Amino acid sequence: MVEVKKKTDRKDRKLATKRPSSTGAALGDLEDRKKRIKDIIKILRKEYPQPRTALNYRTPLELLVATILAAQCTDERVNKVTPGLFQKYPTVEALARARQEELENDIRSTGFFRNKARSIIGLANKLVSEYGGLVPDTMEELIKLPGVARKTANIVLSSALRKAEGIAVDTHVRRLSERLGLSRQSDPEKIERDLMEIVPREDWLDFNFLLVDHGRKVCQARKPLCPQCAIKHLCPSFEKFSRLSSGRK
Repeated sequence: MVEVKKKTDRKDRKLATKRPSSTGAALGDLEDRKKRIKDIIKILRKEYPQPRTALNYRTPLELLVATILAAQCTDERVNKVTPGLFQKYPTVEALARARQEELENDIRSTGFFRNKARSIIGLANKLVSEYGGLVPDTMEELIKLPGVARKTANIVLSSALRKAEGIAVDTHVRRLSERLGLSRQSDPEKIERDLMEIVPREDWLDFNFLLVDHGRKVCQARKPLCPQCAIKHLCPSFEKFSRLSSGRK
Protein backbone atom coordinates (compact mmCIF):
# COMPACT_ATOMS: atom_id res chain seq x y z
CA MET A 1 0.00 0.00 0.00
CA VAL A 2 1.05 3.59 -0.34
CA GLU A 3 0.60 5.90 2.65
CA VAL A 4 -1.39 3.37 4.67
CA LYS A 5 1.32 0.73 4.25
CA LYS A 6 4.02 3.02 5.62
CA LYS A 7 2.02 3.68 8.78
CA THR A 8 1.19 -0.02 9.11
CA ASP A 9 4.87 -0.89 8.96
CA ARG A 10 5.63 1.65 11.71
CA LYS A 11 2.96 0.13 13.91
CA ASP A 12 4.29 -3.38 13.28
CA ARG A 13 7.76 -2.26 14.38
CA LYS A 14 6.30 -0.68 17.51
CA LEU A 15 4.36 -3.83 18.37
CA ALA A 16 7.47 -5.91 17.86
CA THR A 17 9.05 -4.21 20.88
CA LYS A 18 6.24 -5.60 23.05
CA ARG A 19 6.65 -9.18 21.87
CA PRO A 20 9.17 -11.77 23.08
CA SER A 21 12.63 -11.14 21.71
CA SER A 22 13.83 -12.65 18.45
CA THR A 23 13.92 -16.41 18.62
CA GLY A 24 17.33 -16.78 17.06
CA ALA A 25 16.01 -19.92 15.36
CA ALA A 26 18.54 -21.32 12.91
CA LEU A 27 17.35 -21.30 9.33
CA GLY A 28 19.04 -24.51 8.31
CA ASP A 29 19.95 -25.16 4.70
CA LEU A 30 17.53 -24.73 1.81
CA GLU A 31 16.75 -28.43 1.46
CA ASP A 32 15.98 -28.69 5.18
CA ARG A 33 13.54 -25.78 4.94
CA LYS A 34 11.89 -27.26 1.86
CA LYS A 35 11.36 -30.55 3.65
CA ARG A 36 10.10 -28.95 6.86
CA ILE A 37 7.71 -26.64 5.06
CA LYS A 38 6.01 -29.57 3.32
CA ASP A 39 5.46 -31.24 6.69
CA ILE A 40 4.29 -27.97 8.26
CA ILE A 41 1.77 -27.36 5.47
CA LYS A 42 0.47 -30.93 5.62
CA ILE A 43 -0.22 -30.63 9.35
CA LEU A 44 -1.69 -27.13 9.16
CA ARG A 45 -4.06 -28.23 6.40
CA LYS A 46 -5.44 -30.84 8.80
CA GLU A 47 -5.70 -28.28 11.58
CA TYR A 48 -7.34 -25.64 9.37
CA PRO A 49 -9.12 -27.49 6.54
CA GLN A 50 -10.78 -24.38 5.11
CA PRO A 51 -8.09 -21.70 4.87
CA ARG A 52 -9.53 -18.44 3.58
CA THR A 53 -9.48 -14.74 4.26
CA ALA A 54 -11.63 -13.66 7.18
CA LEU A 55 -12.83 -10.66 5.16
CA ASN A 56 -16.34 -10.96 3.74
CA TYR A 57 -16.72 -10.16 0.04
CA ARG A 58 -18.68 -11.10 -3.08
CA THR A 59 -16.51 -9.70 -5.86
CA PRO A 60 -12.82 -8.96 -6.48
CA LEU A 61 -13.60 -5.23 -6.09
CA GLU A 62 -15.19 -5.77 -2.68
CA LEU A 63 -12.19 -7.79 -1.50
CA LEU A 64 -9.81 -5.15 -2.83
CA VAL A 65 -11.60 -2.41 -0.89
CA ALA A 66 -11.97 -4.56 2.22
CA THR A 67 -8.27 -5.41 2.24
CA ILE A 68 -7.33 -1.73 2.05
CA LEU A 69 -9.69 -1.02 4.95
CA ALA A 70 -8.10 -3.84 6.96
CA ALA A 71 -4.75 -2.03 7.26
CA GLN A 72 -4.26 -1.42 11.00
CA CYS A 73 -7.80 -2.59 11.62
CA THR A 74 -9.32 -5.94 12.58
CA ASP A 75 -11.11 -8.04 10.00
CA GLU A 76 -14.07 -8.16 12.36
CA ARG A 77 -14.39 -4.37 12.33
CA VAL A 78 -14.04 -4.23 8.53
CA ASN A 79 -16.78 -6.84 8.16
CA LYS A 80 -19.11 -4.59 10.15
CA VAL A 81 -18.38 -1.61 7.90
CA THR A 82 -18.43 -3.17 4.44
CA PRO A 83 -22.07 -4.33 4.16
CA GLY A 84 -23.37 -0.78 4.47
CA LEU A 85 -20.47 0.58 2.43
CA PHE A 86 -21.12 -1.72 -0.54
CA GLN A 87 -24.85 -1.11 -0.35
CA LYS A 88 -24.21 2.63 -0.59
CA TYR A 89 -21.56 2.24 -3.31
CA PRO A 90 -22.64 -0.89 -5.22
CA THR A 91 -20.42 -0.36 -8.27
CA VAL A 92 -16.92 0.82 -9.08
CA GLU A 93 -18.47 3.85 -10.79
CA ALA A 94 -20.28 4.76 -7.56
CA LEU A 95 -17.01 4.56 -5.62
CA ALA A 96 -15.27 6.68 -8.24
CA ARG A 97 -17.95 9.37 -7.76
CA ALA A 98 -17.78 9.27 -3.95
CA ARG A 99 -17.00 12.51 -2.16
CA GLN A 100 -13.85 12.32 -0.06
CA GLU A 101 -15.41 13.70 3.13
CA GLU A 102 -18.46 11.48 2.88
CA LEU A 103 -16.44 8.32 2.27
CA GLU A 104 -14.17 9.24 5.18
CA ASN A 105 -17.21 9.28 7.47
CA ASP A 106 -18.42 5.96 6.05
CA ILE A 107 -15.14 4.21 6.91
CA ARG A 108 -14.04 6.28 9.91
CA SER A 109 -14.16 3.40 12.38
CA THR A 110 -11.49 1.47 10.45
CA GLY A 111 -8.84 4.09 11.24
CA PHE A 112 -6.61 6.11 8.92
CA PHE A 113 -9.83 6.90 7.08
CA ARG A 114 -8.45 9.88 5.13
CA ASN A 115 -5.68 7.90 3.46
CA LYS A 116 -7.95 4.93 2.92
CA ALA A 117 -10.73 7.04 1.39
CA ARG A 118 -8.23 8.74 -0.92
CA SER A 119 -6.84 5.37 -2.04
CA ILE A 120 -10.29 3.85 -2.62
CA ILE A 121 -11.54 6.78 -4.69
CA GLY A 122 -8.24 6.88 -6.58
CA LEU A 123 -8.23 3.19 -7.44
CA ALA A 124 -11.92 3.27 -8.42
CA ASN A 125 -11.24 6.10 -10.86
CA LYS A 126 -8.24 4.27 -12.29
CA LEU A 127 -10.28 1.07 -12.70
CA VAL A 128 -12.99 2.98 -14.56
CA SER A 129 -10.64 4.96 -16.80
CA GLU A 130 -8.01 2.31 -17.56
CA TYR A 131 -9.45 -1.15 -16.88
CA GLY A 132 -13.06 -0.94 -18.00
CA GLY A 133 -14.22 -1.00 -14.39
CA LEU A 134 -12.70 -4.46 -13.76
CA VAL A 135 -10.08 -5.43 -11.19
CA PRO A 136 -6.94 -6.53 -13.09
CA ASP A 137 -5.84 -10.11 -12.60
CA THR A 138 -2.06 -9.71 -12.51
CA MET A 139 0.34 -8.54 -9.84
CA GLU A 140 1.95 -6.11 -12.27
CA GLU A 141 -1.30 -4.26 -12.88
CA LEU A 142 -2.74 -4.47 -9.37
CA ILE A 143 0.22 -2.74 -7.73
CA LYS A 144 -0.26 0.21 -10.09
CA LEU A 145 -3.53 1.02 -8.30
CA PRO A 146 -3.50 3.66 -5.54
CA GLY A 147 -3.13 2.13 -2.09
CA VAL A 148 -2.26 -1.35 -3.38
CA ALA A 149 1.03 -3.06 -2.50
CA ARG A 150 2.03 -6.71 -2.89
CA LYS A 151 0.25 -7.91 0.26
CA THR A 152 -3.11 -6.55 -0.86
CA ALA A 153 -2.55 -7.73 -4.43
CA ASN A 154 -1.66 -11.25 -3.24
CA ILE A 155 -4.80 -11.52 -1.14
CA VAL A 156 -7.02 -10.41 -4.04
CA LEU A 157 -5.25 -12.70 -6.50
CA SER A 158 -5.29 -15.77 -4.27
CA SER A 159 -8.79 -15.42 -2.77
CA ALA A 160 -10.93 -13.70 -5.39
CA LEU A 161 -9.12 -14.70 -8.58
CA ARG A 162 -7.44 -17.99 -7.53
CA LYS A 163 -4.13 -16.99 -9.05
CA ALA A 164 -0.83 -17.81 -7.39
CA GLU A 165 1.64 -15.02 -8.13
CA GLY A 166 3.13 -14.70 -4.65
CA ILE A 167 2.50 -15.09 -0.91
CA ALA A 168 0.91 -12.33 1.13
CA VAL A 169 3.14 -11.35 4.06
CA ASP A 170 1.27 -9.73 6.94
CA THR A 171 2.03 -9.45 10.65
CA HIS A 172 1.23 -13.12 11.33
CA VAL A 173 3.29 -14.43 8.41
CA ARG A 174 6.25 -12.25 9.42
CA ARG A 175 6.12 -13.53 12.99
CA LEU A 176 5.69 -17.21 12.15
CA SER A 177 8.27 -17.15 9.37
CA GLU A 178 10.87 -16.06 11.91
CA ARG A 179 9.80 -18.43 14.67
CA LEU A 180 9.64 -21.40 12.31
CA GLY A 181 13.08 -20.59 10.92
CA LEU A 182 11.77 -19.96 7.40
CA SER A 183 13.21 -16.47 6.95
CA ARG A 184 15.55 -14.14 8.78
CA GLN A 185 14.40 -11.07 6.87
CA SER A 186 12.30 -8.22 8.28
CA ASP A 187 11.20 -6.64 5.00
CA PRO A 188 7.92 -8.21 3.77
CA GLU A 189 9.05 -8.47 0.15
CA LYS A 190 12.28 -10.22 1.16
CA ILE A 191 10.32 -12.59 3.42
CA GLU A 192 8.01 -13.30 0.49
CA ARG A 193 10.97 -14.18 -1.73
CA ASP A 194 12.32 -16.57 0.93
CA LEU A 195 8.91 -18.24 1.25
CA MET A 196 8.38 -18.51 -2.51
CA GLU A 197 11.68 -20.37 -2.71
CA ILE A 198 10.61 -23.12 -0.30
CA VAL A 199 6.78 -23.27 -0.38
CA PRO A 200 5.49 -25.45 -3.26
CA ARG A 201 3.65 -23.26 -5.77
CA GLU A 202 0.47 -25.30 -5.40
CA ASP A 203 0.36 -24.16 -1.76
CA TRP A 204 0.88 -20.44 -2.42
CA LEU A 205 -2.86 -19.76 -2.59
CA ASP A 206 -3.50 -20.96 0.96
CA PHE A 207 -0.18 -20.48 2.73
CA ASN A 208 -0.91 -17.00 4.09
CA PHE A 209 -4.27 -18.09 5.48
CA LEU A 210 -2.81 -21.23 7.10
CA LEU A 211 -0.22 -19.16 8.97
CA VAL A 212 -2.77 -16.47 9.85
CA ASP A 213 -5.14 -19.06 11.33
CA HIS A 214 -2.31 -20.67 13.30
CA GLY A 215 -0.97 -17.29 14.39
CA ARG A 216 -4.34 -16.20 15.72
CA LYS A 217 -5.25 -19.44 17.48
CA VAL A 218 -1.92 -20.84 18.69
CA CYS A 219 1.30 -18.98 17.76
CA GLN A 220 0.14 -15.69 19.20
CA ALA A 221 2.38 -12.63 19.34
CA ARG A 222 2.74 -12.12 23.09
CA LYS A 223 2.07 -15.57 24.49
CA PRO A 224 2.34 -18.45 22.02
CA LEU A 225 0.53 -21.60 23.14
CA CYS A 226 3.50 -23.86 22.44
CA PRO A 227 2.39 -26.96 24.39
CA GLN A 228 -0.73 -27.36 22.24
CA CYS A 229 0.98 -26.55 18.94
CA ALA A 230 0.57 -29.26 16.29
CA ILE A 231 3.86 -28.32 14.60
CA LYS A 232 6.01 -27.84 17.70
CA HIS A 233 8.26 -30.76 16.68
CA LEU A 234 9.07 -28.83 13.49
CA CYS A 235 9.62 -25.49 15.20
CA PRO A 236 13.19 -24.49 16.16
CA SER A 237 11.75 -21.91 18.58
CA PHE A 238 9.64 -24.34 20.59
CA GLU A 239 12.05 -24.83 23.49
CA LYS A 240 12.78 -21.14 23.93
CA PHE A 241 9.14 -20.05 23.94
CA SER A 242 8.18 -22.95 26.18
CA ARG A 243 10.73 -21.71 28.74
CA LEU A 244 9.42 -18.16 28.44
CA SER A 245 5.81 -19.21 28.95
CA SER A 246 6.72 -21.31 31.98
CA GLY A 247 8.94 -18.61 33.49
CA ARG A 248 12.06 -20.77 33.18
CA LYS A 249 15.32 -19.40 31.75
